[in-house]
Amino acid sequence: MSTEEKEQVSAAVPANAETQQAVEQAPPSGSGRVRWLVALAVCMLVAGVIYSGIHSRVQAEASLQRTTQASERASVNVIYPKGGSDAAEILLPGNTQAFTDTPIYARTNGYLKKWYVDIGTHVRQGQLLALIDTPELDQQLQQTEAELKTAQANVDLAHITAARWQNLLKTNSVSQQETDQATSDLIAKQAVVAQNEANVRRLQQLQSYERIEAPFDGVITARNLDIGDLIQAGDPSTSKELFHLSSVNRLRVYVAVPEVYSESVHDGEKVPITLDSIPGETFTGTLVRNSDAIDLASRTLNIEVDVDNPKGRLKPGAYAFVHLPVSGAAGAVTVPANTLLFRSEGLRVGVVKNGHVALVPITIGHDYGSTVEVVSGVSPKDAVIVDPSDSLENGAEVVVESPARHEVARQ
Repeated sequence: MSTEEKEQVSAAVPANAETQQAVEQAPPSGSGRVRWLVALAVCMLVAGVIYSGIHSRVQAEASLQRTTQASERASVNVIYPKGGSDAAEILLPGNTQAFTDTPIYARTNGYLKKWYVDIGTHVRQGQLLALIDTPELDQQLQQTEAELKTAQANVDLAHITAARWQNLLKTNSVSQQETDQATSDLIAKQAVVAQNEANVRRLQQLQSYERIEAPFDGVITARNLDIGDLIQAGDPSTSKELFHLSSVNRLRVYVAVPEVYSESVHDGEKVPITLDSIPGETFTGTLVRNSDAIDLASRTLNIEVDVDNPKGRLKPGAYAFVHLPVSGAAGAVTVPANTLLFRSEGLRVGVVKNGHVALVPITIGHDYGSTVEVVSGVSPKDAVIVDPSDSLENGAEVVVESPARHEVARQ
């Protein structure tokens, strides 16, 4: 290549560079601008997808960390103890008994002639219940009365003889010995008369037992005889009970009070009485007496509650509940029984303090069944754990699942 050609080429190169620069600086055409906007939108979309993925992953990791931390802490429900005793009374079972209750036996032998009352009959004192036919006793009475008349006749004769001998003695017609014999014979015959009179009275008394009469006002609860039955007098081990009579205008209720409540027993106190057989109705009884001694076998105090029963609503033998008032200890609180923890070191409850468990020792006063009285250890301001786990440890971190209630729910 000649020198001139080289100069032409070198002169052409700057011209092409200037032309390319001019082209680059020239504004893009319509189609190029669209491609540029599309590329920018794609870049922004890719960047958004990347940011969204990274952000959701970070949130998931944070949520997982929070869930893991929460699962490491036990969830518990708590309740605040109620101040004072949960119950002002305790229910004690007892059996109602007739105020006066007696079996009626025969006191003479014979056959039942007739009966006049049956079970459920209300009778008055002295009312005739039955008649016994006693032919043998009647014959014995007639015989004894005849013997009495003979003895009385002998006494009359002896009396005349003794008087005659006394008059003869005054004239020395008879000896003193003979007079004394006549007087002694009179005394002996008088003793025979007294003996026969006593025997007649005994048989008359037995004859009066032919009439079976009510010894007091009451209701016939049993009749164990019928017309023609052989009646034999004797003790209850050998003779048959004829009737059973109960006085139901007033009933006795005997109750065994646990030793821990014995100090709450006060004679003369009015107490409510309820029965499952008469729901919704309450009777009032009077605590009339107590045994004043703790039974060694049952560790209970036996008390008697009398209740008036003018309408006969209460039945002897019924199962009744006596509502005995009890007094709680000063400063005591009441907690549900399902808050207690039985540990080898003693009775405990779990109290939540600043998110941690404190196993607090407590002292129980009265046990009301569903609730217990706590005399020391917790106060109404303590959040006590309900249904604590047996594996609950002192100082364990917990989460309160539900808001604490400020009083114990009554069962």
